[in-house]
Amino acid sequence: MPKRAKISIIGAGNVGATCAHWAAQKELGDIVLLDIPRPDAPDQHMPKGKMIDLGCCAPIDGFDSNLTGTFDYADIAGSDVVVVTAGLPRKPGMSRDDLIQTNVKIVKSVSENIKQHAPDAIVIVVSNPLDAMVYTAWKATGFPTNRIMGQAGALDCARYRAFIAWELGVSVEDVQAMLLGGHGDDMVPFPRLTSVHGIPVTDLLPEDKITACVDRAKVGGGEIVKLMGTSAYYAPALGTIQMVEAIVKDKKRIIPSAVYLDGHFGHKDLFVGVPAMLGKDGVERVVEFKLTEDEQRLFDESASHVADLVAVVKNLFPELA
Repeated sequence: MPKRAKISIIGAGNVGATCAHWAAQKELGDIVLLDIPRPDAPDQHMPKGKMIDLGCCAPIDGFDSNLTGTFDYADIAGSDVVVVTAGLPRKPGMSRDDLIQTNVKIVKSVSENIKQHAPDAIVIVVSNPLDAMVYTAWKATGFPTNRIMGQAGALDCARYRAFIAWELGVSVEDVQAMLLGGHGDDMVPFPRLTSVHGIPVTDLLPEDKITACVDRAKVGGGEIVKLMGTSAYYAPALGTIQMVEAIVKDKKRIIPSAVYLDGHFGHKDLFVGVPAMLGKDGVERVVEFKLTEDEQRLFDESASHVADLVAVVKNLFPELA
């Protein structure tokens, strides 16, 4: 009998706990949810409590997984995939750039523990600002680039597809789309590659309606922060688990992901969102395609903003340069 995959999630907040929920419901493997003790509540054990609660769903939903909530990094040993959601969440009025100094420290520490306890794992970073945190995890683990990636495009693409479907009043299943670039405001959607059951969306919606959907997708995270007072978590978590599933099931899915560019789309030494084939070896291929002049310009601009964030990381933390 093949052994079940082991998926560890670092950070037991809304995104991390929801990742555990989706992974268990899809029965992707055994799951470890790890966080640090709360200094203001020394008698509480949030990750253990959440995993007991999730485990009580198993008889109802019919999934079999070993679920572990822990404060101890030793419990992530043997992980096939480690998801990093740890970090300060974005608050109203706070840009992703505002998060960088605090979250680099957190992601650096987490990554060093992954290197020590799960040295063969594939790492998916979800912490913000995403593109800079993926770079931080790469430098702190020293892992090969195929085993480090960030979840952003899966989420951004889902938002874009949802808004197009809602505008047209059609099933979200029939909307397909592509986007590149940095997470959130810097992403570059491709209306010419957006279709509804194969029909170009440009034949179905006027330009202003498409632009409105694009613009809403770009600021989708900020819209939710304003409404809820904290970051989104259902869709970010499920976008992450889509990537986890592609890896543990070796599905060879092509999913927009923040991955290492080595000359792809004209850029090197950056982790930026591009279509990537994900399988048992992590990032197995970057899928390149020809961009128009305008698309290349927008992608270059987005990549330059990622480079600026990475430069801030290098300046604040010379050991990560």
